[in-house]
Amino acid sequence: MIKDNSTIQNIWLILLGSFGGFLFSLTGLSIGWLMGALTATGLLSFWRPRWALIKQQKGIQPYWRHIGQWMLGITLGQQVTLSVVNTFENNFLTIVLMLFLSILFALLAGFVLWRYTNSNLLTSLFATTPGGVSAMPSIAEEVGASTVVVSIVQITRIIIVVSAIPLMASYWNAGSGQAAGPGQGLMSAHSTLNLASGLWTIVLAVSAWGGHYIGKRLKLPAPWLVGGMLGVGAIQAVSSFINGGNISAWWPHWTMIIAQVLIGASIGSRLNRTMFKGAKQVVLVGLLSSMGLVIAMFLCSIGISDLTGIPLVTAILAFAPGGVAEMAATALTLHANSAFVVAVQVLRLVTILVLLPPMFRFLQFINQKLSQKAA
Repeated sequence: MIKDNSTIQNIWLILLGSFGGFLFSLTGLSIGWLMGALTATGLLSFWRPRWALIKQQKGIQPYWRHIGQWMLGITLGQQVTLSVVNTFENNFLTIVLMLFLSILFALLAGFVLWRYTNSNLLTSLFATTPGGVSAMPSIAEEVGASTVVVSIVQITRIIIVVSAIPLMASYWNAGSGQAAGPGQGLMSAHSTLNLASGLWTIVLAVSAWGGHYIGKRLKLPAPWLVGGMLGVGAIQAVSSFINGGNISAWWPHWTMIIAQVLIGASIGSRLNRTMFKGAKQVVLVGLLSSMGLVIAMFLCSIGISDLTGIPLVTAILAFAPGGVAEMAATALTLHANSAFVVAVQVLRLVTILVLLPPMFRFLQFINQKLSQKAA
């Protein structure tokens, strides 16, 4: 019964978030549904009015986010083309350099947070590293860092990225008149439902589920999104080889709207007052350091675009310190090379999750030794 009540409350909050998404979509913002759902659920979760029926402190159940990521993975998998591989081959060193620059800037932001707040070094570094709202607090908890501080800064940065980056990219996209090229942008909506398209849609849906299962086994970040995209991409490649890719799935545009709402509501529902009690200094410094990180990566993306010829909107979204799902959804709606954006974001996440936690523990150990000597 509790589970049923929880599900009903989650659905009610998602519906309220979708209303906020609808209002934001009227502004013409390409990612208005995600931003509106995030804003509406964030405000409701913070103020917690009775009619919102919010009982949980940690946001809506994770499976809602997983459904949104699964749908997004199916959409992205249909965008995977050889152009992504070619872009990586032609600009591999530049991409790797940008990834390490983003990590370096994040580490500098962590030292700033450590210097001007009461947070210890380990907590500060985990808080500012762009590894995702779900992953970094979990890893931080395992090594003894403060999950509250890490969650606050991570959510603050995600909100800044999701709010600012799409606006920057939309403005530049409109000003430059950039059009979607091969393998870019939203797929054509196949709204005609027939036996062939319906069966192929089921095949892609099952492929996404299978990709998630394999991705989870391989410990890929955001397995529902990344694994789902790879699973669908693999099936699409096999289909293209066998019959020239003549089969099209029934995947109308409203599936992306649902995915945006679910992802936005999942982020916004994590906000609550208890997170911010006694953490004003952390919020302020975290906000400023996150803004500095976003601006630094935006400026670097302009230089990379000029140097490599990668479209600026694609470069901005690929190197932005946000989440994979959020940047993927933005890339799809802005007609950027969404598969390339996801590939770069995942590559950075894998690098962060594999290399940085051991390094953070080592830095914390060195800091403790130095503090003991100073004492």
